Amino acid sequence: MKKEIDSNTIIGVVGAGTMGAGIAQLAAAAGHEVLLYDAVDGAVGRGIETVMKGLNRQIQREKMTEEQRDALIGRIHPANQLKILGRAGLVIEAIIEDLEIKREVFSKLEKICNDDVILATNTSSISVTAIGAALQDPGRLVGMHFFNPAPVMKLVEVVSGVATTRETADVVYALSKAWNKVPVHAKSTPGFIVNRVARPFYGEALRMLQEGVADVATIDAALRDCAGFRMGPFELMDLIGIDVNFAVTQTVYEQMFDDPKYRPSLIQREMVDAGRHGRKTGRGFYDYSEAAEKPLPPIEKKGPQPGGVFHCGALGVAERLLGIFDQRGISVTEETGTGSLRIDDVRIALTDGRTATARARDEGCDNLVLFDLALDYSETPRVLLAASDRSVPAAREKAAGLFQAIGKGVTFIDDSPGMVVMRTIAMLVNEAADAVHQQVATPADLDTAMKMGVNYPRGPIEWGEQLGLLNVLTVLDQMACTYGDDHFRASPLLRRIVNGFGTFHGRV
Repeated sequence: MKKEIDSNTIIGVVGAGTMGAGIAQLAAAAGHEVLLYDAVDGAVGRGIETVMKGLNRQIQREKMTEEQRDALIGRIHPANQLKILGRAGLVIEAIIEDLEIKREVFSKLEKICNDDVILATNTSSISVTAIGAALQDPGRLVGMHFFNPAPVMKLVEVVSGVATTRETADVVYALSKAWNKVPVHAKSTPGFIVNRVARPFYGEALRMLQEGVADVATIDAALRDCAGFRMGPFELMDLIGIDVNFAVTQTVYEQMFDDPKYRPSLIQREMVDAGRHGRKTGRGFYDYSEAAEKPLPPIEKKGPQPGGVFHCGALGVAERLLGIFDQRGISVTEETGTGSLRIDDVRIALTDGRTATARARDEGCDNLVLFDLALDYSETPRVLLAASDRSVPAAREKAAGLFQAIGKGVTFIDDSPGMVVMRTIAMLVNEAADAVHQQVATPADLDTAMKMGVNYPRGPIEWGEQLGLLNVLTVLDQMACTYGDDHFRASPLLRRIVNGFGTFHGRV
């Protein structure tokens, strides 16, 4: 097996579609001669043309010269037969997501290529172990999962199947770094790191929509404005393709033997059946027709301005609100309590996973209003609130007035366990913890993958530790209690760490 792959090594790429052409461009940009093959007539030419168009745009932006473009394109050579790839020192497959077709291709490559040549698959959903089972030497096969567009996105998941040798994975890891990528090691399990850990971002949004917690625009706005995600889950599903996202969800669910944590959504299936696949069909969760206006979340009307507020016990991650109140001239008076704010007989508290109605009953305070988590309470333009069914209308008005007084737009949602942001983040942290527990990746690699692969504002492990893992566990347990559904079960590792060191990094 090759101990390293330098720029003198020829790279073979099988598949000249968007991803294959992007990988060919990336390898050529790193100085490699590239052999590009596709079984479909004309596909290689179209792939090179796509690369050329992208490079021309870089020239227009003055990020590349014509000479550099021509040199790069000159290093990508069409291969009209698969056997030509026998000259390569590494072959990367980027074809249709079909196990039998991939096995057939790699079986041929194994006969064509020298014994020391590494074979890599760009699969995003198929088991590397299952692909490698067709080979005489499955130890030479590794996952090299790029993210689209490959020349731009930094992350590469280096995925090891059961038989993949560590040396093989390490060589591809080092090559990815040489190509100016950020590689992470992952075990071959359904979804690898990113496609697995990201499932709650979509799944919880769909569940909340089905439960009537809030509308599409409100859920998207909450996760953008309050949590710092670049796009809301419904916007992102429309961009990816609702049909594509649904297929990935189904695959992970089936490969996880119908684990309820990954259960697909009835709403998503209905959207697919209706042909509303997102931007590419002109209609998804949003209407993309020329005359359509994007809906906005409702904003609560102006409430009474508070003269002051009582601070009743520690607010945890929401403690920063006290300084914001002070800056806005709202006096804060300390009194004993279990973590809330008080205006007259109205209590306002950060969600802990219970509904406001259940918590009002438990704490003997009918006029209870909960607020949702925010990445940064000083920066967020929006705060989500939910009132107890036991509360009077004036309670909603006073709670709204408090947050409006510090410049926040206020949106009320239906009373629900964990609200929107806290529920989503808790489930992301939990899924990340389970992935670490099952040795899919280290905590550091997992956080890197989610930040680099899908632009999360924080890695889930990092976010959980900043939020407090005990708080996350409390939210999960409260949601599990309310729903009685194994979907919300807490990771055994998360529970163990809370009972032990208290942080993942204390453990490792």
